[in-house]
Amino acid sequence: MRQHVSIFIFISMLVGLGGCQHEADMDPTDAQLLALARNTTGAIWYKESDAKLPRSAGSGHNQALLRTRFNPIASTVLDTNGQVVPDTLFPNGSVIVKELWDDASTLSLYAILFKKPDHPYADADGWVWGYVEPDGNARELSSNKGMACRGCHSGTGNIDFSLMNEAFP
Repeated sequence: MRQHVSIFIFISMLVGLGGCQHEADMDPTDAQLLALARNTTGAIWYKESDAKLPRSAGSGHNQALLRTRFNPIASTVLDTNGQVVPDTLFPNGSVIVKELWDDASTLSLYAILFKKPDHPYADADGWVWGYVEPDGNARELSSNKGMACRGCHSGTGNIDFSLMNEAFP
């Protein structure tokens, strides 16, 4: 009996300490951002198409394909062509999800922007940034307030840190 208990404990330790951060072990905000990324209810796709677009030359992401969607709140600043209206700010509650695909069938990452200025992880502009793998592993912690992303997203052509119009006019 003691041997069975020892084996059970050893297996439990392997599963729990295997280096992969499972959803149950995630920071609550990263888990919430993953849930937002998975939710496509009412989503409006960039340029009103869910087509996977080839990575642009100016992209800071390595994946070959991407597609971007906006929740109904964020979509209020899209024009009739499904692009972000220039010189606008996204309203609070906006969610922008960029799916990053290695190829047409392999989703690699979700890059998430959630406009919630009163959140403890919000940056000075009110965005909570997420960079989460589909299995729940946070590639960049939301508690870092977009430090790995803001350099590119604050560059020329951004509209409230969105670069869709600049990268995919």
